[in-house]
Amino acid sequence: MSGGGPRQRGGGSAERPPPGRRRGELLGSKRKQKLLLIHQALMSDPVAVETLRGAALSEGGLLTDEIRRKVWPKLLSVNVYNLPPKPGRAVRRNHKDYTQVQLDVNRSTRRFPQGMRPEQRQVLQEQLIDLILHILRAHPELHYYQGYHDIAVTLLLVAGERMGSALLEKLSTHHLRDFMDPTMDSTKHILNYLMPILQRESLCLHDFMLRAEVGTIFALSWLITWYGHVLTSFPHVLRLYDFFLASHPLLPVYFAAAIVLHREEEVLACDCDMPSVHQLLSQIPQNLPYESLISRALQLFQRHPHTELAKQAALQHHKSISIGTFTAFQLAASRQRPDSVLRSQKQQDSAHPEAAALLPTAGHSPLVKAAVWGISATLGAAALAVTQTALEWAPEFLLQLF
Repeated sequence: MSGGGPRQRGGGSAERPPPGRRRGELLGSKRKQKLLLIHQALMSDPVAVETLRGAALSEGGLLTDEIRRKVWPKLLSVNVYNLPPKPGRAVRRNHKDYTQVQLDVNRSTRRFPQGMRPEQRQVLQEQLIDLILHILRAHPELHYYQGYHDIAVTLLLVAGERMGSALLEKLSTHHLRDFMDPTMDSTKHILNYLMPILQRESLCLHDFMLRAEVGTIFALSWLITWYGHVLTSFPHVLRLYDFFLASHPLLPVYFAAAIVLHREEEVLACDCDMPSVHQLLSQIPQNLPYESLISRALQLFQRHPHTELAKQAALQHHKSISIGTFTAFQLAASRQRPDSVLRSQKQQDSAHPEAAALLPTAGHSPLVKAAVWGISATLGAAALAVTQTALEWAPEFLLQLF
């Protein structure tokens, strides 16, 4: 058995959080420090994207949806002051995927918040159909797959229709690109990274799964939906999206490996046959220790770089678009201007209608909150000192800035 560090066993129980605290939730001074760190990173020029990535990866992720609406665009290099217009119903006309998308969306009622009125959910489902078809029509090289709507609905619920569309477009042309090929070859290629990780970490577990001939198909829905289809807790889904949006496109595979390794004792206790092992692994427990699994996935990524795994016979002959373009994607994201600068540029463009007419319609922005960001940028360290003082007596103060 290879690999460093103690292995977490599936039979063990994770440490219970203190009463009143949800697992993965930050309290007190650590939360305040994280909020201030995110604020400073967003106001840096250029934006401190690496700091934002660190916040998304670390315990608790990005904490709130208000912060996600600020940080997710920065992680994907999306200019929120130059968003595309809302997708219209015209995208449905004669689209080859319309019927399939409509069927999948209509079956996705459990992905919407419990207690939502049926008429509200219906509006969101119609927006979801238009959002998906808009991306597919704008990028004919992309092919719809069942499960794509699970990712799209998460973005829609957090970011709204226009920003959700911009985020989904970036993901579709980068992180999800291999899943959107006309065949399953690229998707199988991504799945093929799973077994080499298991082999390096636990030869016993790896060989058991080979004897059972279970393959990797049990993890297919995990990867192509970023676990959105298999987890029932929306906060858990959002925590994983923070993680994946800030990471290399292969991190969902490393996270799958972390889950399988975490459940090693359960797997080895199974009958060594495909139906038994597949049934066990395809059902993800809903009470997994997500923070420790995220940490373990990052450790696996560092310990077993994908470039080394790719030397194995099953991986070396396929060229992944998602993997191949990620370095350039990261570099582009590191050169972003802060929202205060982008907002000023947009206001200047609006003062010249002739030039502005050539640009896409800008997204709606909360001007009062944007003004606060602008003031913080102007005052610099003094404003941050005032903010730190305010945090001592009003823990939710900085949230209002988002």
